[in-house]
Amino acid sequence: MSINWKETKAAIVRHGELKGVKDLLISDLDALVSIDRQKEELLKNTLNFLNDKGANHALLWGEMGCGKSSLVRAVFCKFMDKNLRLIEISKFELVSLYEILEEIRTNLEFKFIIFCDDFSFEASDSAISELKNLLEGSIQAPPKNALFYATSNRKHLVKSQKNHENYIIEKESNRENLSLADRFGLQISFYEMDVSEYMAVVKSYFDGVSVDEATLKREALAYASSKGVRSARSARQFWLSFRSEFEK
Repeated sequence: MSINWKETKAAIVRHGELKGVKDLLISDLDALVSIDRQKEELLKNTLNFLNDKGANHALLWGEMGCGKSSLVRAVFCKFMDKNLRLIEISKFELVSLYEILEEIRTNLEFKFIIFCDDFSFEASDSAISELKNLLEGSIQAPPKNALFYATSNRKHLVKSQKNHENYIIEKESNRENLSLADRFGLQISFYEMDVSEYMAVVKSYFDGVSVDEATLKREALAYASSKGVRSARSARQFWLSFRSEFEK
């Protein structure tokens, strides 16, 4: 079924077909705390894309739960009324990427972000070579109205296969694996938050609630310790778990 992009802001790929998103999750860019550098980089790239000033495919990589996916959604939401559209595709649906790109290639009224979350592969994945050509490397130019944004917990995207018996084979394999990440001209790193950054996110959730800051800090850090990471996701999960106690 063809998508009416005037009425549909976002779509998701299911079984090789585009399905319009009816209940869109709205993300507020201003609500994302302690990732100002990352926000600035992705905003600049997206504005360049919208203004035809040249933009890069973007890879947001690093610590889990630190706001990579939220940032992509929030940047999209900021500009979706500027004829920016989002197509979410899982790595398992990437075999359909060529058809999706051909479907939107001539729709020059809109710009499209193709978004793949949790973007990583095994070295044996057959989709790697095809994906590299679609991003950059084929004799056919990629659509001027489409940009690929991906998130991953690791920078190099493809798990290396160790071959200690043949160093040359292993070196060539590693070079081949790195060439996928190299297709992304913009690579934005995310790291585990320090205590002050983490607490800034926690306090943003409890804004307007009268709480004892020492108690809040102690409980929030204990919760992050139990999760094994200080992240925006941990801060939100702490708020969901304990807000009723602090709001009494």
